[in-house]
Amino acid sequence: MSQARDHGVDHRPAGPFGNRAAGSRASARRRAITQLAAGTPLLPVLVVALVVSVDLVGGAGMIWLPLLAAGPALAATTNGPRGVVCIGFLAAALGVTLGLRDGVPFRELSAVLSALAAVTLASGLASTLRGRRERVLAAVRSVAETAQHALLRPVPSTVGPFQAAVRYSAAAAEARIGGDLYALIPTPHGVRLIVGDVRGKGLPAVGTAALVLGVFREAAHDEADLLAVVDRIERSLARNLGHDDFVTAVVAGYPRAGHLEVVNCGHAPPLLVRASGSITAVEPTHPAPPLGLRALTGHTPGLQALPFDDGDQLLLYTDGVTEARDGGRAFYPLTEGLKRHVSHEPAHTVGALHDELLAHVGGRLHDDAALLLIRKPTARPAEAEAPGASDLGPAAPDPVREARCCS
Repeated sequence: MSQARDHGVDHRPAGPFGNRAAGSRASARRRAITQLAAGTPLLPVLVVALVVSVDLVGGAGMIWLPLLAAGPALAATTNGPRGVVCIGFLAAALGVTLGLRDGVPFRELSAVLSALAAVTLASGLASTLRGRRERVLAAVRSVAETAQHALLRPVPSTVGPFQAAVRYSAAAAEARIGGDLYALIPTPHGVRLIVGDVRGKGLPAVGTAALVLGVFREAAHDEADLLAVVDRIERSLARNLGHDDFVTAVVAGYPRAGHLEVVNCGHAPPLLVRASGSITAVEPTHPAPPLGLRALTGHTPGLQALPFDDGDQLLLYTDGVTEARDGGRAFYPLTEGLKRHVSHEPAHTVGALHDELLAHVGGRLHDDAALLLIRKPTARPAEAEAPGASDLGPAAPDPVREARCCS
């Protein structure tokens, strides 16, 4: 044993444990190199390489060396602190090499390296702050998505006897939610839906939208008369809104087969697509003020009854769709777009309309926009033979309701 020590020979066994330790060290080195490569942004490296290439070709020396600081400064905008430090070390090493090659005086080279170190430190700090802001923004987006699902619940592809689809875009993409609202729910009185637009933007508009949707979901289940649902929303808004606040909305219901009811409160008229392909705007026969303003005008909304048969479709939307302008200040032609994209699949139709709308405005909406489309599919033979298979409401007409419709 002492002889082995005298000759500097290590007789420790190179068994499986030794191989395992060596392998783990090699693996750790590979992971470190991989992480270093992953943390080094490509564009700043190319900038540093460009400066080095110009210096090698031109041989200007001191003139080009300060431009190496562009590397870590650019890395701060695309990468984390590790990437910034890597670029800073790379730029410093290349700067020393080029300075010695070109014979740059030590004092001037020190000044360049000091400036490069200062830029690297400042860029690393900026990168750290940017990372924190991105994490905060990600958390805000997560909360916004949760709020969106709570307020604007996803609409299933089938609701009662209808196929349905919805597309919604908030003007503030980071917020995910805004002042437009929609809901489509089955109730004991048939399928009922609402599409509305709150005056204003920001958190107050979101709060008002939440109020309207909450009252609608409760009243839609409780009230047999669709006008009573609208009255409940009106009373709630009258208690909670300011004098200048209001909500435009269209509330619709399908109390029984082939019979659609619409109440329009100052909102854009829905588009009715017949099975034959014709498209007409459902203009209100009894114009009414927006919700929240009834006390100022004294006008009450009226119930409009429409036949709604197999193959018919109804598109409800907000003014963020029809008032969207292109670069030439032209409005988006929704009716023409619907003629181009209408199909038997509501999801395909509203998806195509939404994509065309974004293309019309150049990819960025300046107002919230919502599209809600329902379609009554053609009944299958078995369903057609079954009495009341598609009837979600009372089979016999209500005389009081019919009287109110025709008044």
